[in-house]
Amino acid sequence: MTTPTGHTQAITASRVIGTSVYNTEGKSIGSIEDIMLDKTSNSIMFAVIGFGGFLGIGERYHAVPWASLDYDKHRGGYVVPFSKEQLKAAPAYSINELTGADGEVARNASYDYYKVEPYWH
Repeated sequence: MTTPTGHTQAITASRVIGTSVYNTEGKSIGSIEDIMLDKTSNSIMFAVIGFGGFLGIGERYHAVPWASLDYDKHRGGYVVPFSKEQLKAAPAYSINELTGADGEVARNASYDYYKVEPYWH
């Protein structure tokens, strides 16, 4: 079964991790470092996108709602419908902060900031 844009509905996490992410201007903003799974609802909580820092030092991570990412095969990466300014102002976390409180703090802040309909309601 395929999505409306012609992509398959299923993909392995190993294919997603490391994939580049682009903003609405077509600029590379980073890559998917990981994905957070909601084990109780069988949903993807958010993609963990890393940008900033140098060689992993000072890098902050952004929780971006999974539904916001759209794969662009011409770029070979995901595109998020957010401007550079929106992404810079978005909540950022250390990897420990992302996983604290079962990821709910980062998840809730992310969905609220990007104004994405929560999957858990």
